[in-house]
Amino acid sequence: MTFPKHLRAVLFDMDGVLFNSMPYHAAAWHTVMERHGLHLSREEAYLHEGRTGTGTINIVYGRQYGGEAPPELIETIYAEKSREFSQYPEPEAMPGAWELLLQVKAGGLIPVLVTGSGQRTLLDRLNHQFPGIFTSDHMVTAFDVRYGKPHPEPYLMGLKKAGVVADEAVVVENAPIGVQAAVAAGIYTIAVNTGPLDARVLLEAGADLLYPSMQALCEAWPQLLKEHSIEPRRL
Repeated sequence: MTFPKHLRAVLFDMDGVLFNSMPYHAAAWHTVMERHGLHLSREEAYLHEGRTGTGTINIVYGRQYGGEAPPELIETIYAEKSREFSQYPEPEAMPGAWELLLQVKAGGLIPVLVTGSGQRTLLDRLNHQFPGIFTSDHMVTAFDVRYGKPHPEPYLMGLKKAGVVADEAVVVENAPIGVQAAVAAGIYTIAVNTGPLDARVLLEAGADLLYPSMQALCEAWPQLLKEHSIEPRRL
């Protein structure tokens, strides 16, 4: 895909992009799955990053037992996983995230949150960590979609909420299935490799551009817009 000439919105994943929360998510998933006799390593948890909780549970359950997990088991596991996650220290903002969001906002672009998370603790922290950036009508969470990433629905809904079309937006993602979802939605996708995965996994998922960190993307953002003749529009 080509970088949009008439950029109007930037769609951000949350975990691993805005917050350095994935190590805690991976550990929580591993602990709770093992408690229920299901096997999901911390490393594999990164590959499922961005899915809804139901989607992740059904993949692991189906691999071991076939079929989908009973609804009551899904509810129990996800509730326990949320409690386990809440026992960890509050995840810090990803270095470079705040500064990049400020650039996006100052340039007259619409920041949109598109996350597979239903973790209310993190969602509640957005306005605390990134005040004045995201509005409730420009947020897509696990509560809003029927199909989670890698299905394109979350990012298609993000476009709809922003009032833009695919070639007026870019996505910032760190997860392979998140990249797949954005590409399937027809959106130019920038990957930031903030976790332990080999960078090639993100490129193979379809990322158009790859940076080693959010800080690197933040520093490159002005030049990136300049290279593609994007003039920041002041609010």
